[in-house]
Amino acid sequence: MSVKDGLLALLRTGPKHGYQLKVEFDEAAGDTWHLNFGQVYTTLQRLQRDGLVLEIETDIEGRTTYGLTESGSVAAGQWFTTPVERTVDNRDEVSLKLLIAMKDPGVEIGEVLRVQRVNTMKALQDFNALRAARPEEDVRWTMHLDRLVFLAEAELRWIERTEERLRVLAEQRGVADAVATAERQPSL
Repeated sequence: MSVKDGLLALLRTGPKHGYQLKVEFDEAAGDTWHLNFGQVYTTLQRLQRDGLVLEIETDIEGRTTYGLTESGSVAAGQWFTTPVERTVDNRDEVSLKLLIAMKDPGVEIGEVLRVQRVNTMKALQDFNALRAARPEEDVRWTMHLDRLVFLAEAELRWIERTEERLRVLAEQRGVADAVATAERQPSL
């Protein structure tokens, strides 16, 4: 989620000033994402420049209230109805590390996967502990933790599949090397 989309979505319920947007964003995101005031005001300036928000009024304390323009209202609505794209070329650090490790003969790929598994299992335990520590009534937080748990579980399955794939590949190479060695041996 971009900060821009989040602020536009929050403005759908009515005009707000920057502080209100920050508080509502932080409340909606739970402990997952906290905006700083600089991000809020910088983003509001860009949204205003792009014609998506406009200044409604500035009160006696100097707080400016922003509202959606018609274009902003359309953009916020589109954000809710447009799926988040998953692309093949996303920049996943775990995959990148493994791909680079496969090119480096000095790196033990099994160790890279082992270290990642330990880290992911620790994260999974932490997410489950957080879920147990918070009341089920906190639906937004519980839903977010569920997502993190499922992502960690998926990564553990990916690590298992990758290890199996590398094991099979090593066996095939071992057989191929043995055949090549036998073919080079002089016949008696």
